[in-house]
Amino acid sequence: MKEPSRYLKSPDLLPIAHQDRKIGTFGFALIWIGMAVVLAAFAIGGAAVEQMPLSWVLAASFIGCVLIGSFISIIADIGIEHGLSFPVYMRAPFGTIGTHIPSAIRGIAASMWFGINTYFGALAINGILNVLFGFDNWFICFLAFVAVQVANTIIGIKSIEKFADLAAPVIILISIWMYITLSDQAAAADKNVWSWVENPLSGGLLFNAFMVVILANMGYWSTLAADISSISRFIQAPQFEQNWFKRNKSVLVGSLIAMPITQTFVVAIGGVAFIAVGNYDPVAALQEASSGIVLAILLLLIVFAQWSTNTAANLVPAATVFSNIGGPKVPFYAGVLAAGIIGMVTQPWNLFNILMPFLLIMGGVLSAIVGILFADYYLIRKRRVNVPDLFEMDGQYRYHYGVNWAGIISWIIGGALAIIFSTYSFFIGFAVGAAAYYVLAKFWWFQTYKQAELEDPSDEKYLGVTVGRDWVILPEREAAADEMVPAANEKL
Repeated sequence: MKEPSRYLKSPDLLPIAHQDRKIGTFGFALIWIGMAVVLAAFAIGGAAVEQMPLSWVLAASFIGCVLIGSFISIIADIGIEHGLSFPVYMRAPFGTIGTHIPSAIRGIAASMWFGINTYFGALAINGILNVLFGFDNWFICFLAFVAVQVANTIIGIKSIEKFADLAAPVIILISIWMYITLSDQAAAADKNVWSWVENPLSGGLLFNAFMVVILANMGYWSTLAADISSISRFIQAPQFEQNWFKRNKSVLVGSLIAMPITQTFVVAIGGVAFIAVGNYDPVAALQEASSGIVLAILLLLIVFAQWSTNTAANLVPAATVFSNIGGPKVPFYAGVLAAGIIGMVTQPWNLFNILMPFLLIMGGVLSAIVGILFADYYLIRKRRVNVPDLFEMDGQYRYHYGVNWAGIISWIIGGALAIIFSTYSFFIGFAVGAAAYYVLAKFWWFQTYKQAELEDPSDEKYLGVTVGRDWVILPEREAAADEMVPAANEKL
């Protein structure tokens, strides 16, 4: 085997076999419940109720969640069908080397989100310790919280699901308690949470504000819409199932039911918190609304929420990306450590001040990638993928010095237009990225760089779980040993 191909065969990035997929429908729904209780959702609700009634905010949030959940479910089939992670499949539309550019941006963004969520979780831990023991040092709590989450993620995806089994019911119960507590606080201040608006808008301005809430909810999960396959490859799916909806049932239940309901409820808590105490930061809001043991218990919501979100939505995708960039010498655990370090050095305590603009920009940049993945996987390859060549440096995905320029150009165009027209960022980025890639790849790039699955569109050769196939790619050491055996036999 040539040394360069070993670089693509990091054991943590090889396709996941059917028997090794351990997450079921209920397990994935619980993971989503844990992930959807995020600081961004509190912030969206708190900022939006200043301009429109809470009922409008919730309607916009639910619409945004269902829309992004649909995109997530569509892209998740890459992991369900072939057991492939995000950075590995990205070799198809971007090239074996080109994949590192957009993947690195996603990895860094995930690491930054890990830092932001950890910071607010640390504030909650500090609040709990202060109530119970008089301890007051958020930075020590921050460092300890980083270490615990990194360790939990390194243990593996099954430990994340087990943690979600514990975190989800606690989060649900404390969320309800939190909502009731803040609603009572608002009522005591003679404020009706369903009609109160500080600076009401009307007409076109109200519609624009409504769209901003939709896009903000979509913007946060645009990261997972791009790399959901890094998680969905661990989700159980029936073999020989031709029906797309039945094959992706677990993903659909989590992304279109569990996530929209949970996140919309959290947006409601953020809105009620702002109405009640003038602050949507859940830690600050709770400290104003409660005290003593009640406060300590409520703050547990923040800790569990940030923890469960970080492991599945930030650390796993970031570690997968960094492991892909580094090759076999950077195993999954090293990628997790790298994500943890980046999350700390980017000073998350300062990043929260630019959260909403960051959401819209990141959503636009990543939406173009989602569009490219959709066009490449569904419109061009029709879900058929020459998986073995994804792990060969000199295979069909090498393209021009390892770069698929159709993907790079489409990403630049789609991402740039999404940022310019930020009010509709995700829709513009997705549509332009998909359209540009379809035209450039099908009528230009793939005319020169032939793709086996396009030249011979065989389901039996290029589909995965639908035809009962587990893609078997020998890791670096085993492949090298297999090559040495014939060579030794020749000498004998």
